[in-house]
Amino acid sequence: MTVDLITTYFPEITPKQKEQFEALEALYQEWNAKINVISRKDTESLYEKHVLHSLGIAKVMPFAPRTKVLDIGTGGGFPGIPLAILFPEVHFTLMDSIGKKITVVEAVAQALGLTNVTAIHGRAEKVKDKFHFVVSRAVTQMPEFLRWLKGKFEKEQFNPKPNGVLYLKGGDLSEELAGLRCEIFALKNHFAEPFFETKKVVYLSKGHFNS
Repeated sequence: MTVDLITTYFPEITPKQKEQFEALEALYQEWNAKINVISRKDTESLYEKHVLHSLGIAKVMPFAPRTKVLDIGTGGGFPGIPLAILFPEVHFTLMDSIGKKITVVEAVAQALGLTNVTAIHGRAEKVKDKFHFVVSRAVTQMPEFLRWLKGKFEKEQFNPKPNGVLYLKGGDLSEELAGLRCEIFALKNHFAEPFFETKKVVYLSKGHFNS
């Protein structure tokens, strides 16, 4: 699959953004040969299983300019890098506890000319800054993830939904999310590919946290 998959669902992107999305394939092939940041078998379906999947968050939350977003456990830069391309006026902090993955994030962001990305090697609990939203792609079970987020949220709000968490998850979430007041958005309602049949974005407002 090619970058045309992205323009199908996001026809409003600019020529520059299309170029940046196009550049991702070669960049991740190059880096994946050195550091295994995405599954080898997924490199051929990068645009579907990594880029478009990351952009599922944008279908739920079209971030307003000046929004600050923290991507925890970003790995090689997902969902943060595709979102940073799509929202150039939003600042993304991409964090991972594995240093070599952050090396990849920094290199990809630099190659794409993304000035709205900060990459941090470290653990989420250690971050002192505050953000409007925290995003992630299934780094751990939701209850554990939420424990990392105390004190991470800005008070000011100017997005379509209150500040909070946007979490990419798949499968049956009923047990994992039991007792949590959250909204679940099925990505099959936005993307036609079979891969998205069980993929979801889980949204929780910052009211869950003593921030």
